[in-house]
Amino acid sequence: MQYTSHEFFVGSLNNAPNCTTDFSEQEIFPKLMLMIFFQGMQHFEIDGVSFHLDVGSGEARKPLVFMLNIARYSKLRFFSQSDVPLRKVMISAPHSWLRNQLDLQDEAQETTLRSFLTQHLASYSFAPGQHILQLAEKIMNPPSVAAGPLATLYLRAQGLDIMWQACLAMMAEKEKQPPVLSSANRQDCERIREFIMANLDRDLTIDLIAQKVAISASTVQRRFKKHYGTTLYNFIKQQRLEAACVALSRDSIPISQAAHLAGYNNTSTFTSAFRKLYGFSPKKMRALGKGDPCRSGSG
Repeated sequence: MQYTSHEFFVGSLNNAPNCTTDFSEQEIFPKLMLMIFFQGMQHFEIDGVSFHLDVGSGEARKPLVFMLNIARYSKLRFFSQSDVPLRKVMISAPHSWLRNQLDLQDEAQETTLRSFLTQHLASYSFAPGQHILQLAEKIMNPPSVAAGPLATLYLRAQGLDIMWQACLAMMAEKEKQPPVLSSANRQDCERIREFIMANLDRDLTIDLIAQKVAISASTVQRRFKKHYGTTLYNFIKQQRLEAACVALSRDSIPISQAAHLAGYNNTSTFTSAFRKLYGFSPKKMRALGKGDPCRSGSG
């Protein structure tokens, strides 16, 4: 796929034999590249510097997030790949685009990120958590409801979330500030999220969640909001609305049943919340049908 030096790009390769069939030298523009490797290997060279990434295959594979900064126009060349099919997500943020988007108020964050973006071929890699892997899978296998004019919007929503998570991980390590996104805190937040997703039909109080993950209620709320950028209440509300949306679309359940599924006793209140999140009524979603999953873009 061709894209310009001013566009934020999100794409993927799913069991492709190679990243490209063109092994000749090509010019690339200044950009921040981010790749999530699920399987396979890739060998390429930029301005004479070789990069060899191999995450393996099968049960032995070790998914990897790899960030690489291209600070100037450069020469890129790919080398032949292995026989293992390549599965990866690619995100590219041109420097011209980044300059218009970044608004760094925190001095430490500004110093760390700006320093990374000024270093040619600066790189950072880490093992992704469950949230990043889920976002990457959404990019590789987007729902059919996100086809057509919604495709680009859907892919960019997931890509921006991944880039935000990756930048936070990099800044936390380089600034030696574990509370931002330490490995232990990320795991705690993922356990909280997994418990919520598996128990949306229960009365999910803060105390219950805290008890199940063995963390104090105040710590649960603070870490979750810091990690995901939303409160527990709003996250649970959104996920329940999303579940109701899926049931309306796939199973054409009655509006009253969808309201109950989302945790609402009043159908009109449910309709109002649904419309606010999706831009149209539950009735319209049920009429659209087609069995497609619904995603608000941040779940």
